[in-house]
Amino acid sequence: MDDYLVINEANWDARAATHVAAGYGIPELLADPEALSGVVRFDLPLLGRLDGLDVVHLQCHLGTDTLSLARLGARSVVGVDLSGESLRHARDLAGRGGASIDYVRSDVYSAPDALAGRTFDLVYTGIGALCWLPSVSRWAEVVSQVLRPGGRLFIRECHPMLSTLVVAPISAAASERETHGWLTAPGELAPVVDYPYFEQDEPLEWNDAISYYGDLPVTNPRCLEWPHGLGEIVSAVLDAGLTLTALREHDSVPWNALPGLMTADATGEHRLQVRPERLAASYTLIATQPLR
Repeated sequence: MDDYLVINEANWDARAATHVAAGYGIPELLADPEALSGVVRFDLPLLGRLDGLDVVHLQCHLGTDTLSLARLGARSVVGVDLSGESLRHARDLAGRGGASIDYVRSDVYSAPDALAGRTFDLVYTGIGALCWLPSVSRWAEVVSQVLRPGGRLFIRECHPMLSTLVVAPISAAASERETHGWLTAPGELAPVVDYPYFEQDEPLEWNDAISYYGDLPVTNPRCLEWPHGLGEIVSAVLDAGLTLTALREHDSVPWNALPGLMTADATGEHRLQVRPERLAASYTLIATQPLR
């Protein structure tokens, strides 16, 4: 396999420029010193205030969510990301947004060394992060290393089931609409399982010219991703010694993951327009580091 870090770093360096050019919620964060990103606003009921906590945000990208964590009262915030271009924009945003945030360039697996042994009260991972990692077990081990006794892991992530789906028309042969009238009719579009659900040794390779945000071309479109099943993620967290305290599934995700089938609400969350109860689109997992 080619060096996935080199490939994905180039991809995210390119995405950084297109995301900033498209806005990415940055003007809104700068216009209001109390504004939060849409992702963190969604998380807030389960995340809560962060007053007095030391926080690390793994895979922070442009720092829109990182700035939002600082605005929730954290004593200190560190953002970690592979992409130097993303961090350049993140530092600029923090400065313009009046927040003191330390940004560290590192891949996730090297984060404990890059952070020089620092530990934190909260490890936060925003949505769309785990798919860039070959091993979810190694990720959970990193979380455990940088989390203080009594500290908390908080992650909202794209549901593994959503990541298996493509949009395709239902064939007449596959339809049971005659006996179950509420099912999708033949010829209509529906989410159909086609991509792997469980973690694989070999990555999925993508060359999408357009990113998930905005409509500008990405100059380095090649990237590598890995699926991770929900059971694999939960097991990795438990095997790393953490205690699972919450696992919630949601019917929405903050981007149009299934074009033609999803509709956005006023907060930017997308869910199936018809019968959204069919699909868990994302989940929130919370775990704690036991007191030693």
